[in-house]
Amino acid sequence: MASVLKSKLHGLTGGGEADNGVDAEQEAEKYRLLVTAGPSYNQAEHQTVGVNTNQAICVENEFMRAKIKVNIKGYHGLPSSSPASSTYFDDPAHKKDQYSVAFSFVPKRDLPSLDAVWGNDFDHPVRNKLPPGFNTAFKIVKEFIDPGLECDAYADKPWLYGPSLSCWFAFRIGDKVGESADFPAPGKEEVVKEGGDGQGNDMRHELGLPETSEKRRKYFLSAPHREAFVFEKDRVYLADFYNPYIDFPNFSLKLPGFTLKVIKYIDQKSHCLRYVFKNRKTGDVYFSVHIHLLWGEKLQEAIQSDGNEQSRSGGQNASASQPSAVVGGSGQGRSVPERQQAEGREQADENARRSVEMRPAESRGDVTGPPVPPQRQEPTTTKRNVPVQPTVPQENGTSSSTTTNPGPSPVPATMQLQAGNQAAGATFDPKQESTDMPRQESSSNPVSTSRTAEQVADFSSESAVTRMLQDTSTSDQQGAKTNVFHKGLD
Repeated sequence: MASVLKSKLHGLTGGGEADNGVDAEQEAEKYRLLVTAGPSYNQAEHQTVGVNTNQAICVENEFMRAKIKVNIKGYHGLPSSSPASSTYFDDPAHKKDQYSVAFSFVPKRDLPSLDAVWGNDFDHPVRNKLPPGFNTAFKIVKEFIDPGLECDAYADKPWLYGPSLSCWFAFRIGDKVGESADFPAPGKEEVVKEGGDGQGNDMRHELGLPETSEKRRKYFLSAPHREAFVFEKDRVYLADFYNPYIDFPNFSLKLPGFTLKVIKYIDQKSHCLRYVFKNRKTGDVYFSVHIHLLWGEKLQEAIQSDGNEQSRSGGQNASASQPSAVVGGSGQGRSVPERQQAEGREQADENARRSVEMRPAESRGDVTGPPVPPQRQEPTTTKRNVPVQPTVPQENGTSSSTTTNPGPSPVPATMQLQAGNQAAGATFDPKQESTDMPRQESSSNPVSTSRTAEQVADFSSESAVTRMLQDTSTSDQQGAKTNVFHKGLD
């Protein structure tokens, strides 16, 4: 019987391996894989799965909490950080397998296993794209791979399901945990193997479950046996679904005796193969794993999104991986980037403080003190050095008393030029001062204040006055224009 089915299918598909042509290979280059998982079919609730990594995806709904991992041999897809293979396939039991969907779950309520199914379904018809000999191929699958499978490929929403307890190739029962307690991810230290842990091992013996995977799968083909088994609330269960029959990187179906390239039967648009754990009778979805076949615009969008995500992740990882540098002072214990940012802020505050100190006391509203030698502000961000004029005392040569709003400074605006104006290209030459404005002895105020918003605005207006006055001539008209302009400011 088996040889007849294989021969018939070989003829319908044109020889199986002969489909491995150049056209199919070129077609495959148009596609990329993307795997997501979530608590429902709704893609908005899904997370991207890091294929071939040791990181499980956690999902949760009203029925259970679950952790899911996916391994695909020769993976070529997104995210781009996913390795091409996994140590999973180094295990002697999985050397011939092509992929694995492994998971652990903890029910939030008792869930009957009678109608709990595992398999594939679609939300759109596929009957017009089925390859020749599909029915014959399904007979081979049902006879040699999983006799519990049922299928309706010609429905508007086609499906292929089998009893979950007879579909999973590895099944393990664990202990009970608290409602919010953590539970192990699948294959955290090794691949999921048939058996039990703690009380779960005792339960297997009490229920009379066979010890091997093959016998357990056959045992649960019986509806009465499934009816007697319940996924208990708060108990940990682990399972692994794997096989060597679907070659995702090459878009091939590898059944016993032949290989079928399925890429040529796929429309040139995005497709999704859904694996779902659900109650077939009620329609309740426990969780779903989607293997997307991306093409065209959706592929380009996914690649761009992946690039952005990798850039963000790379920047965060780089910052996190910077060694901590212990330095003296306020930077002690900071990481290198934090210390550099702090030093930059401190330098900016120091420059601002010095800029305020170098302005005339009257324009700052400071309490003036006895004259001290002037301080020179060295330029830090300009191409040219600009002399900075010190503050000027009152005309009687004595310091004034405390003043809050002294009004306009009696000093010409050109003498109030600060180093901060250099970025705008402003210069100052004492020789260009108006001859009718007497030079005054310089003094400095040792009292420093913080730079307020009002002072910043005042400083900016004085800078504008300086630049305007420099465009005038050095004759007596300059002095007149300056006086008129100051009157306008009054």
